[in-house]
Amino acid sequence: MWSAGKAPRVPPGGRPQALRLGFTLTPGMRVGLYGGSFNPAHEGHAHVAETARRRLGLHRVLWLVSPQNPLKPNHETADLAGRMAGARALARGPAMIVTDAETRLGVQYTIDAIRRLKARYPRVRFVWIMGADSLASFHRWRGWTQILGEVPVAVVSRPWISLKSRFSPAARRFGQARIPSRRAQMLPGSTPPRWAFLRAPMNFQSSTALRDRLRREARLKNS
Repeated sequence: MWSAGKAPRVPPGGRPQALRLGFTLTPGMRVGLYGGSFNPAHEGHAHVAETARRRLGLHRVLWLVSPQNPLKPNHETADLAGRMAGARALARGPAMIVTDAETRLGVQYTIDAIRRLKARYPRVRFVWIMGADSLASFHRWRGWTQILGEVPVAVVSRPWISLKSRFSPAARRFGQARIPSRRAQMLPGSTPPRWAFLRAPMNFQSSTALRDRLRREARLKNS
């Protein structure tokens, strides 16, 4: 019971905005989940998303713009609206959908977002997408082993880090679950744990480099 004048406590998954995620997925779709802070979004992100879409034969790629990366300080993260706008400018074509679904669902961690989306769309074939730089630090994510138990994972090569990522704790622990890249089309809908490393032409942009450049430009402008 709740007293007069006080609103009842609404579970995060039951809040009104969670009922309207801003996109429609139908049974049988092959959908990539591409999460990140996109702080800021850059061509390297678009390269990863498009490589996965093409190589896996995906109907949609959801860019899940996180409210805040738990592994990064709040002061280093731009506001959500700005990061959403930056991602939309790069997510080209009708298959690419930029969404704040994590905020609407009231979740902060990837494992919770995946479980909520799977529960809402039980007949959609989800696959998690990440760059090789994320695989290198994947063992630091909350519930990383559970993530690999929930959905198959596609890892797209990234400059400088690709070789290191293939010997990361996650890659070693789930080495037997890796499938050859030539069989990547079978990844969506396969029984996890399954993952594949997708080699592709390198795109050298990074969010860190862009933030550093913007800070230098701001200092020059104000000097």
